[in-house]
Amino acid sequence: MSETRLGINLWSQASDWPSFLEAGLAADRLGYDHLWTWDHLLPIFGELDQPVHEGYTALAALAQATERIRLGLFVGANTFRNPGLAVKSVVTIDHISGGRAMFGLGGAWFEAEHTAFGIDFGSGFGQRLDWLAEAVPAARTLLDGGTVTSEPDGRYSFDGLTILPRPVQDHLPIVIGGSGEKKTLRIVAQYADMWNAFGTTDGLVAKDAILRAHCEAVGRDEAEIERSVGCKVTIRSTEAAARAVVDAALDNNRTPRSQADTDHTFWTGTAEQIAGTMLAYKRIGFGTFIVELPAPYDHETMETLVRVVKPMVDAG
Repeated sequence: MSETRLGINLWSQASDWPSFLEAGLAADRLGYDHLWTWDHLLPIFGELDQPVHEGYTALAALAQATERIRLGLFVGANTFRNPGLAVKSVVTIDHISGGRAMFGLGGAWFEAEHTAFGIDFGSGFGQRLDWLAEAVPAARTLLDGGTVTSEPDGRYSFDGLTILPRPVQDHLPIVIGGSGEKKTLRIVAQYADMWNAFGTTDGLVAKDAILRAHCEAVGRDEAEIERSVGCKVTIRSTEAAARAVVDAALDNNRTPRSQADTDHTFWTGTAEQIAGTMLAYKRIGFGTFIVELPAPYDHETMETLVRVVKPMVDAG
């Protein structure tokens, strides 16, 4: 099996900027492959009247402060911005970082933040995915230095748009989040360099089979797409100690324990337990893990994951 790849996704809610920046610098120093933050305008865990940092602004600051880690939104909400403007933002971050940006994009799902900010949420998830299907190929063309003019009657009205300067990278990767079987996975098959999903191993095996079918239909080599799984990891010497850390983080984010109890993406336990869980995903082809960290950011888990768990997983 290939080497395990690790990303850290910092929750942008219920945090102050110095703590957020410190955690990002720690991920860079510890050797994580990539660093992410949400693209949300309101908190998505717990009560809505909590502070939250804006995604692209935070990424730009991290790009200036870090040295080697790749950077992206987990994932960008296509509804928030004209996709040409989103490409302009990520290309700027690519220049700030010296070529370390990744372009994350998804259809968006959190209606409350759209309502609060007066952003068009569309008629439903299907329409938002239609918008995404129009946005992603335009973004790929723009990232590759091409010019985009929209077809009539679409969501967007690009008119001879070219983005300059071009990215530092020859191929700035696109990351698509989501698992919708008819629309999202087809977009992944056509354009994504990385696909991120959440789910059990059985569920992701089924989703991956659908992705492979879409790849065959569009003539794409499925091996070109990196599979990543989102998770929320807490590691301590005992499972009980790890659960206590999770409880404290949920309290800080004003989130009821029941929300974590019903969320299978919370992986809580010892280094051996977490390595076993990760290995099960790696064996089905999901060898990249994007680990979400709530504030206060758990530096002990960050260090243990890289220094103890990753070698276990790589050793099988």
